[in-house]
Amino acid sequence: MSTLKPFLYDAGALIAAERNHAAFWRAPHSYLTAGGVPLVPAPVVSQAWRDGARHVQLARLLSGCDIPPTDHRLARGVGELVGRAEVPDPVDGTVAVLAAQLGARVFTSDPDDIQHLLDHMGPIGKQARIWALS
Repeated sequence: MSTLKPFLYDAGALIAAERNHAAFWRAPHSYLTAGGVPLVPAPVVSQAWRDGARHVQLARLLSGCDIPPTDHRLARGVGELVGRAEVPDPVDGTVAVLAAQLGARVFTSDPDDIQHLLDHMGPIGKQARIWALS
């Protein structure tokens, strides 16, 4: 029996879903049909969500996702990572930290940014994999 690796969406992936980009809907198809439930870190939702009246597609997508909260431990780890990596984006940092901790795949529109963060995490950063939205 194989277990599905967790799958995380970043804000760029959510925006692609909202805009109904075919590449977004093709990529996770096999994961979803195998019963996978994508993860969307809470800060990613905050970054992508602006007007609930206009986000019908995004709301539908998020209803099928798990949204793990950002607790104190995660927040400190993200802060330390963005400091080490010398980047200003704690949202991408949250994606990278969760992906590394879970050994997840990240569906992202910013593969270089996420990889840069993973590279600053040492061996645990190698647990995550990037799946670029193209």
